[in-house]
Amino acid sequence: MSISFKPLGDRVVIEATKREEKTAGGIYLPDSAKEKPMEGTVISVGKGIRDAQGNLIPMELNAGDKIIFGKWAGTEVKINGKELLIMKESDVMGVL
Repeated sequence: MSISFKPLGDRVVIEATKREEKTAGGIYLPDSAKEKPMEGTVISVGKGIRDAQGNLIPMELNAGDKIIFGKWAGTEVKINGKELLIMKESDVMGVL
């Protein structure tokens, strides 16, 4: 997916993986009862952050990486009609 938004510094744009709409027993969950997704795909990454000496520390994440992030990490935004998350690379716990 291509978006017209480039994150700055050490920020990444994530498309969260959608959770199941119903339980294993067949009960449909309302939006208020669903847990926030904690997995997603990296859509876009910034260039990195600069250290105290001004050297650029490049990002470890790349577009297309499948990741796990903190439950309350990131800021929800809508870009080109898609609901996405913008968060710092440090909020990402790991790559799947």
